[in-house]
Amino acid sequence: MTDLTGLRAIVTGGASGIGLATARLLAARGAGVAVFDLNPSDVPPPLLALKADVTDDASVRAAVGDTVEQLGGLDILVNNAGIGAIGTIEDNPDEQWHQVLDVNVVGIVRTSRAALPHLRNSDHAAIVNTCSIGATAGLPQRALYCASKGAVLSLTLAMAADHVREGIRVNCVNPGTADTPWVGRLLDAADDPDAERAALNARQPMGRLVAPDEVAAAIAYLASPAAASVTGTSLAVDGGMQGLRLRPAAS
Repeated sequence: MTDLTGLRAIVTGGASGIGLATARLLAARGAGVAVFDLNPSDVPPPLLALKADVTDDASVRAAVGDTVEQLGGLDILVNNAGIGAIGTIEDNPDEQWHQVLDVNVVGIVRTSRAALPHLRNSDHAAIVNTCSIGATAGLPQRALYCASKGAVLSLTLAMAADHVREGIRVNCVNPGTADTPWVGRLLDAADDPDAERAALNARQPMGRLVAPDEVAAAIAYLASPAAASVTGTSLAVDGGMQGLRLRPAAS
């Protein structure tokens, strides 16, 4: 499939996990793709690897400028960079709240703000934000993370309203627990990693973690011409976690 041929994309947090899967898929479908990451050294060609810190406005603006110069413009922005946090509201200090919100929410603002002047010049402009099931479901021990992703969902809707008449579509994906390096590190740190993985698998009605490639496919759809009439929406890729209420399996 080459439906993205001629389009130019940025994927933040694109050196691993969902971001890397997305960058690879966009490139495979014909797009020129720049990956923004704090550590982009392992990003494979033909992806354009650029070091950028979404908490630093100057860093983001410089990377967007480099992208436009090297790719010749910008059509797609995937705001994927994010960090997690574990705990209830009693567990995370103010400094951690500021850090997570700065990356997960204000990071989207910085990158989108820098990209908007270039997206306005595109005949097919799309922004896709990586949100989470945590925006729409109460998850234990994830108060700060869920708060940040709830803000991402609301920000997506507001951005969609602000820019729809400029021809810029804005949507988000809401993954369930995905089998990413970050989740892998959490499992490794658990007292019983196998039991913790089994519990995460069981939490999703399909009985397994979401694959990064599955989230990437949803992002690619929202970024593609096939979704030309889709804006202001969230697409759940969560194995049924948000919408399904299954009866317990028969023993």
